[in-house]
Amino acid sequence: MKLLRFLCLALCSFVLFPSHAYQQEQEPLVIVNKAINQAAFIKGDNIIKVVGAASGKTEELTPEGLFTVIVKAENPYYRKNDIEGGSSENPLGTRWIGFDARETDGRIYGIHGTNQSSSIGQYVTNGCIRLSNENVEWLYENVPKGTSVYIVKKDVPFQVLIEEVKTLRHKN
Repeated sequence: MKLLRFLCLALCSFVLFPSHAYQQEQEPLVIVNKAINQAAFIKGDNIIKVVGAASGKTEELTPEGLFTVIVKAENPYYRKNDIEGGSSENPLGTRWIGFDARETDGRIYGIHGTNQSSSIGQYVTNGCIRLSNENVEWLYENVPKGTSVYIVKKDVPFQVLIEEVKTLRHKN
């Protein structure tokens, strides 16, 4: 009887309070592969959406690794050239999803829109990931703060990269 009660409690606690690793695997994930300039939105093991992206002019400009979204902004202000958010001249487009690459505060590196749609698929940025405004707006709605962003340059399918993220998460 005690064993049965123990098993029932153990099962109920797992269902009601899933493990941290299980919760992480169910959280949204963004993977950017610089080798093919594409970004994928992942939920669990499912690839929900893959879109074209632009990345750094040089390989070193766009950092690689596992990062966390810490800033989100609609119609972001472009500090470098003092261009207000919402302006058609703003190269950041309509949304900013900033992450903590190279120990920054989410305002230096990010996934953002663009007023130059022909740049998608190219190596043209100063380090950010650039998406079309339509795609960054969709991503913005589906990616909460705390979401992991994995940036790599590898000739492998996104499914392989999902497994790499799982391994990285289990090491932490």
